[in-house]
Amino acid sequence: MTTRGRQAEAARNDLRLLRAAHEVFTTQGFDAPVSAIAKQAGVGMGSLYRRYRTKEELLQRLCLIAMERGVEAAEAGLAEPDPWEGLALYIRTCVGNRSGALAPVAGTIEVTAEMWGTARRADEAAERLVARAHEAGVLRSDVTTLDVSLLIEQFSRPAPGPPAPQHEHVKQRLLVIALDGLRAPGATALPGEPPTMEWYQGRWGTPP
Repeated sequence: MTTRGRQAEAARNDLRLLRAAHEVFTTQGFDAPVSAIAKQAGVGMGSLYRRYRTKEELLQRLCLIAMERGVEAAEAGLAEPDPWEGLALYIRTCVGNRSGALAPVAGTIEVTAEMWGTARRADEAAERLVARAHEAGVLRSDVTTLDVSLLIEQFSRPAPGPPAPQHEHVKQRLLVIALDGLRAPGATALPGEPPTMEWYQGRWGTPP
């Protein structure tokens, strides 16, 4: 096999590993053995350990990818001329990517400088989306960017029980209900003070 062929195969193996790891961790729990990931990906343990020396490295990579996808989703939303449609596209895309599914690992892994930097980019892009929707008067004024992030996190969780097509149908129904609940002016005042970014980031550690 040529060098290019080996590189292509390694890239395919890495993609299979990442997809399998995301599925295994978010359905079986983050204490699932890495052997389950290798089995689902259809690769040997040697291939896994050559790419990721520890489970923490694998989780760090998954988190980074989720953040990068969040940036892409926000930028796609900002490219939409209509402020509401842009915000709704961002939320739907993040839910479809299950961007918040890895939130339970907060505080259990070291957050790298690259992760913090990407998280800031994702937060800033989401802030612009929310600010634009507020300025247009289409997003209820008491909803914050962090409220939107936590909503995405809730919808990213896997449904209980074995996978079934009905789960996705139910999620999409509830997501439409939730999106309508974000629209201005809002029928019921939100209880208490909004969550703070300090609390949210504190789940992961102290940013540099």
